[in-house]
Amino acid sequence: MQPDLELVHIRKGESFAAWRHGYPFRTVRWHYHPEYEIHLVVATSGTFYIGDFVGNFGPGQLIMTGPNLPQNWISEIEPGEVVPARSLVIQFPEPFIEDACSSMPEMDALRPLLERSRRGLLFDEETSAKVRPVMERLLEAQGMARLALFWEILDLLVNAPHYEVLASLSFELDLTGIGDSGINRALSHLREHLTEQIEEGELAEMVGQSQSAFSRAFKRHTGTTLVRYRNQLRIDLACQMLLTDQEIKVAEICYDVGFSNLSNFNRHFLKFKGMSPSQFRTTFAAQKAFVMAE
Repeated sequence: MQPDLELVHIRKGESFAAWRHGYPFRTVRWHYHPEYEIHLVVATSGTFYIGDFVGNFGPGQLIMTGPNLPQNWISEIEPGEVVPARSLVIQFPEPFIEDACSSMPEMDALRPLLERSRRGLLFDEETSAKVRPVMERLLEAQGMARLALFWEILDLLVNAPHYEVLASLSFELDLTGIGDSGINRALSHLREHLTEQIEEGELAEMVGQSQSAFSRAFKRHTGTTLVRYRNQLRIDLACQMLLTDQEIKVAEICYDVGFSNLSNFNRHFLKFKGMSPSQFRTTFAAQKAFVMAE
């Protein structure tokens, strides 16, 4: 089965994405993305897939994956159960880290880690326990403090005493058909222009299809329409902003993620999340306080 392209959105003024997500969630599927990823499970157990590797996971599992390595984590939960916070995630683009390595000699120590991560790296419990509080702080940090915590995490991974390489040496994802497929090219374009008003006809023309053919293909691939899919991505981005920046106002987030008015934003947020943006922020703040108290 060919993996789907995941759209990783890095906010303007930031070098990488850092966020938490619950379960079920839209990214929980067989997927890939061109960014490196650091993935820490904080709740639930289940089965995970990295390249051609299959294993079991539980709370505390820490994995780093390189660009375009297919992956998925499927939690074992009761029907209808919702887990508010399952994973902590950092995603950073290859050009960002390559530029840093090229400009700072101290970064040479990072290159072996980056190369090994292209097959997926599972770290030991000791490293996971050290990384988790730093990731938690990073999710709340801004500016230079956020960047400093990012480098601290990479330093912990570089110096990890034990790790396991996951995908086999023979595994290699063939991106020839995937990257050039009409739908994934359209998804990639959406990723780069998520906050802009891109019409279905524009995407259809870009991939050389009629609008009706593109619409049918898009729905088969994503399970929904372009408008709903784009709104879902924007609401997901809004959720990240609500959780990572307690000072930013809901109205600012509304326009930052591409909605043209606040009432439309609130209506779609309620439809996708079952609560208002303010309630969402309050609920997860309470959940975080409860987890920390434990």
